[in-house]
Amino acid sequence: MITLETKDYHKAILPLSHVNINTLFAEAVILQRISGTIFVDCEKDPSTFYVVHPYGMSLLFGDTDNEYFHHALLEYITNSKQIRNKPEWLQIAPEGAWISKIESMVNTHNCANHQNPIIKQRRVNFIFNKETYHQSKEHYHSQGTYIMQTTKEQFLSLTGSVSPRYFWRNADQFLAEGIAYSLLDNEEVASTAFSAFRNGHQLEIGIETSEAYRGKGYAYSVCSALIDYCLKNELEPVWACRVENEGSYKLALRLGFTPTTNIPYYGLAYF
Repeated sequence: MITLETKDYHKAILPLSHVNINTLFAEAVILQRISGTIFVDCEKDPSTFYVVHPYGMSLLFGDTDNEYFHHALLEYITNSKQIRNKPEWLQIAPEGAWISKIESMVNTHNCANHQNPIIKQRRVNFIFNKETYHQSKEHYHSQGTYIMQTTKEQFLSLTGSVSPRYFWRNADQFLAEGIAYSLLDNEEVASTAFSAFRNGHQLEIGIETSEAYRGKGYAYSVCSALIDYCLKNELEPVWACRVENEGSYKLALRLGFTPTTNIPYYGLAYF
């Protein structure tokens, strides 16, 4: 696997357009809205791409026939050289062409490395249904809390594993290009819905609710504010999550999202 220079990231744009799953996180890296890494099979005329977002998501797509790339890929996903020291979750496209190769690598690794396995889960892409969303809102009762557009100070102070600061270079970029809404409870930020990724016609929703305020319906309220923003600005709301993330999955359904694509999601080995 060869590290592609940033000046050549444009070479991944057309191949990415042929991938039929949610690729907004990979697009953010390719268009250099955030720093990431792109590995390829050939620097001059690449046909296989491995895009890594700094939050810990990666996407493998393109030609499946390069055996040299397969060898380097095996070293990478199994972390045989112990380079990766934090979680990374891999998605693959197209699933049919790559799946047997990746499954073979994963199964061989897991049989020999019980202490440091590659975790196999599933990730779901959803499609937004405006009518279902409006019907849901009619039956939802507001919690009487205050929702506001997230400020720079709040952006900088937000904590949790899903925080907007992991998806944008800095607060200034986020305020210029992104959007978020925060729900306050006793003047404390209890839940925030934000644009994790955004392009000209789509906005992918990220959501974080402080543990002390979960189970109160706050996530629905604040996500609804962000969805209303999308509809007002002619943006398609986008949602994706692990099947195993029951809270996010059920919230998506309540907000009018319908499951579409269900793909493998590999938590790669790391030390």
